[in-house]
Amino acid sequence: MRPTRPAIVIALVAILTVATWALLRFMYASLPPLPWTMVPTLLLLALGEAFAGFNIRGRIQHKPDTKPVEPLVVARMAALAKATAHAAAVLAGVFAGFAVYLQSSMDKPTPRADFFVSAGTFIAAIVLVGAALFLEWTCRVPPGPDAEKNGRDAYQD
Repeated sequence: MRPTRPAIVIALVAILTVATWALLRFMYASLPPLPWTMVPTLLLLALGEAFAGFNIRGRIQHKPDTKPVEPLVVARMAALAKATAHAAAVLAGVFAGFAVYLQSSMDKPTPRADFFVSAGTFIAAIVLVGAALFLEWTCRVPPGPDAEKNGRDAYQD
């Protein structure tokens, strides 16, 4: 498994922002108001992934008072982090599209409320992308004792 490339995450956000904006031009009036509950949910997920990242990092580095971590657990965490980064990028793109579309309708109460919900959800999704990328980074294999002799990077992909 290769590390998540930031270009892919940025492309997902950009493409889905434009696609959502284009769809909303035709169907926003038929949608219900956006729920605000996505913001705390995404922030709690980001907190959990950041906590897992700090925990895994300490266990991989064999810090005192930590148990060694099973390699399969690290692989599963890396897969979770990669999937979360892509899913959160999709959500960020969708809600950025909502925010872009709604910024011109701030004089009406429902679009104004939807704008603030979509902007908050976009920010929470970006925080989740950051936490997922951090978790993925902490799951990297540390360098072996002969890494410097072979001219390899500090961390293997």
